[in-house]
Amino acid sequence: QVQLVESGGGLVQAGGSLRLSCAASGSLYSGSVMGWFRQAPGKQRELVAAVTSGGDTNYADSVKGRFTISRDNAKITVYLQMNSLKPEDTAVYYCNAHAGPYESYWGQGTQVTVSS
Repeated sequence: QVQLVESGGGLVQAGGSLRLSCAASGSLYSGSVMGWFRQAPGKQRELVAAVTSGGDTNYADSVKGRFTISRDNAKITVYLQMNSLKPEDTAVYYCNAHAGPYESYWGQGTQVTVSS
């Protein structure tokens, strides 16, 4: 059984920074792609950033240059450093580990609120 436990959300003023962490426990495939999604009220869940086990990254256009995703393969942990936060970044952020076409895991979500 794989579990993803997120931490680091909270309330921050516009222009501020937050760092999200997501630690995986259980027998997660080491080659899993790990990433962060977010869902704002009334909107669909969207990809924010993802990173492969080899370190290749992918970002949503809206966060490029402001957010940085990284991972520690030894700890099976993924991080999201969020800088220059904007009110439109307000959402519940979910960690995801994608181990294959039929194997995907989600964290419980952590709230990020950016005040103007």
